[in-house]
Amino acid sequence: MNIWSAISAVAAAIGSGGAQMVDRIVQFLVSVGEGRGDRAVAFTVAMIALSAKMAKADGVVTGDEEIAFLDVFDIPAGEERNVARLFNLAKQDVAGFETYAERLAALFPDDEEIRVDILDALFHIAKADGVVHEHEVAYLTRIAEIFGLDSRAFDQVFARHVRAEGDPYPVLGIARDASNDEVRRHYRRMVVETHPDRLIARGVPEEFVRIANDRLAALNVAYAKIAAERGM
Repeated sequence: MNIWSAISAVAAAIGSGGAQMVDRIVQFLVSVGEGRGDRAVAFTVAMIALSAKMAKADGVVTGDEEIAFLDVFDIPAGEERNVARLFNLAKQDVAGFETYAERLAALFPDDEEIRVDILDALFHIAKADGVVHEHEVAYLTRIAEIFGLDSRAFDQVFARHVRAEGDPYPVLGIARDASNDEVRRHYRRMVVETHPDRLIARGVPEEFVRIANDRLAALNVAYAKIAAERGM
C-alpha cells in the first residue's frame, strides 16, 4: 500500500467522525513500525495534521494558507478529497500538535536537517497570508523546541521567511563580524547542504525539494547582499 492509498484508507475509516477520531487515528499511524513505507505514511499524515493545526494557530485558516499547504505537498489527482478531509478535521483546533511534533521528531532522531526542513515547510504555510502572527511564531517556536533545534537554527529559518528583505546575516546564519573567507566558506557549505540533489540523496520527501529551492534562492540573495556590502 502506497502513501496515498494508506491516507485514503484513513479518510475512509474516519467517515463522518469528528476531530477526536482523526486525532486517535493519526496518533496510531505515527506510532507504526519502522519500515520505510510505514515511516513515509506516518510522516505524511503527521505533516498534514501539523500543517492544519499550524494554520489554525492564529485563530483562522485562510485560503492562502490552504493553497500554501498544497504547494508543499504534491497530491496526486483523485486524492485531494481524502487529504482535504484529514486537513479540515485537524484544523478545527490546535490541540494535540505537540504529539505530532514529538512523533515526527522520533521518526528522524539522528537527522536534524530534516527537522529543519519540516520547520521550513511550516513557516512557508504560516507566511502565506502575508503575515506570521505572534501565535504562529509561538507555535513554531514550540515545535522547534520539541525537535531539539537550538535558537540559532530557529532564528535562521525565521529570518529567511519573516525578514528575508532585511539583514542578510541571520538568513545566511553567520555572524556579522565573520571574515570574508569565513563568509565564503559558510555560504558554499550551506549551498551544498541545501542543494535539492543532496536532499533527495538523504531520502527527504519529494514534497520538500520545492522548499529547498526557495531556501537556496534566499541564501543566494543574502550572500549577494553581503558580498556587495563588503566589495567581495
